[in-house]
Amino acid sequence: MKLTKVAGTALLGVGGIAALNTGLRYEGELESPLDGDDGTFRWRGMDVAYTEAGDPADPDLVFLHGVNAAGSAGEWREVFADLAAEHHVVAPDLPGFGRSDRPPLRYSAALYEDFVRDFLADFDRPAVVASSLSAAYAAAAVDGSTTDGVEIRGFVGVCPTTVAGPSPPKSWLRELIRAPLVGDALFNGIASKPSIRYFNADHGYDDPTNPSDEWTDYEWRTSHVENARFAPASFISGYLNSDLDLAGALAEMDAAPTIVWGREAEVSPLSDGRELADASGARLVVFDRAKLLPHVEHPDRFVETVEESLVAGATA
Repeated sequence: MKLTKVAGTALLGVGGIAALNTGLRYEGELESPLDGDDGTFRWRGMDVAYTEAGDPADPDLVFLHGVNAAGSAGEWREVFADLAAEHHVVAPDLPGFGRSDRPPLRYSAALYEDFVRDFLADFDRPAVVASSLSAAYAAAAVDGSTTDGVEIRGFVGVCPTTVAGPSPPKSWLRELIRAPLVGDALFNGIASKPSIRYFNADHGYDDPTNPSDEWTDYEWRTSHVENARFAPASFISGYLNSDLDLAGALAEMDAAPTIVWGREAEVSPLSDGRELADASGARLVVFDRAKLLPHVEHPDRFVETVEESLVAGATA
């Protein structure tokens, strides 16, 4: 009898977790947070969503968002339209994020390096603006020391890094988050609105009031669609860390690279930026009163920096 009660309680608990996970899933259509035309890039059986704006006859400028539990092309919302005035701007949601397909893969840095290389190769000498780990993926894609490197006309990396999770990676953590029920519940906690606000204030923004309630709601929705946890599971466990020699790859670029850093950044401190700039010869631009998202907190200056960098890169 006691065993029956225990089994019944366990079943109720599992059922309760399953019901809670289902109740937290966002079932609506996830719109693009960027103003422009929506498109789809077919890649390895996946539909990768992107937004584009500006005159297609203008030079191409590709934006690559950073990787986190709520990552999406919406990271570029404050600068996308302004840079569309002189460029054909394109911003994809990386596979496993945003409005792109999210198959339950074991995502890796190599997969994202391949995607970025193939996506950039679809354009004629694009300029690239990339954030955090995606800057490393882009640098790998344009690495001049390889035979399949993509040719670009300019590169701006925002707090570029090759490591944003535990090193070496932790397979038990990845598999825990990937697991049915428990993993879903764990990720729902990681991607809850209080957690999103905490990480934005602690890592992303120098001014914690910068992200609006509307934007926090979008981040919550993009991290609660079906299969939202699989790509972040690889990020959180360290499997999206890159093995690239980032300084070497930046030094090999034909177009002079620029790296942008928030002075108040703590997860990727400014000392890392100075060391990377010294080792690679890249131009370093430091934004006061900013952490990992200077392009959101100081969009006007960021737009000016990108324009200056593309001119400098073209004449290098």
